[in-house]
Amino acid sequence: MCQASLCVALRAALWRDGKLEVVLITGFPAGMLACNCYVLAHRTGADAIVVDPGQRAMGPLRRILDENRLTPAAVLLTHGHVDHIWSAQKVADMYGCPAFIHPEDRYMLTDPIKDFGRGVIGGLAQFAVGAMFREPKQVVELDRDGDKVELGGITVTVDHTPGHTRGSVVFRVSEGPQEVVFCGDTLFRQSVGRTDLPGSSGRDLLGSIVDKLLVLDDDTVVLPGHGERSTIGFERRNNPFLEGLS
Repeated sequence: MCQASLCVALRAALWRDGKLEVVLITGFPAGMLACNCYVLAHRTGADAIVVDPGQRAMGPLRRILDENRLTPAAVLLTHGHVDHIWSAQKVADMYGCPAFIHPEDRYMLTDPIKDFGRGVIGGLAQFAVGAMFREPKQVVELDRDGDKVELGGITVTVDHTPGHTRGSVVFRVSEGPQEVVFCGDTLFRQSVGRTDLPGSSGRDLLGSIVDKLLVLDDDTVVLPGHGERSTIGFERRNNPFLEGLS
């Protein structure tokens, strides 16, 4: 199910209507910048949530959906950078589901490299410049910090975490024995998101991490936009960018 060696597969048990079910989470890196795309569902044969479908995500994504008999009910976007939203319109419109994004980053759905900088994304730029980006037919703005949305039978909490972009958000799923947070490019394993891009702010990024992520339990699973998964506790103890913040 994976394009590369990195793959995330979590199964978190939970009770629903008196019956034990399982939250299925699968992730794979997509495209030139290896953006992690995640698929979340409460069981096989159910509705699913797709997080950050990037460049070249369609092939492996469709295989995961078909193998598990899943139907996307929503596309969640942690922010608007091109490596995270490349296939969002295709996925949302193909399956007739809405795409969710913070209003501060919505403009990137149609021009995802406007503020990104062609020099920053290197070789990906030559592909992005020639691509036609359109908004999905259904777009829902995530304009309420801390809002809870019910998608595919799963409750997702949305936290606004500006810093990497003005409209960056993280998605938390608390069902099961361990909370899981999809944090885009806000927090990585032993690193943090870039803040040398237009619209980014180092002060805001660290503030978002302190206020929204370091307040979570140590065993909270961190599923980042790039690289390996981690936990809040591991980052609290080992992330050099967070030293002295928690």
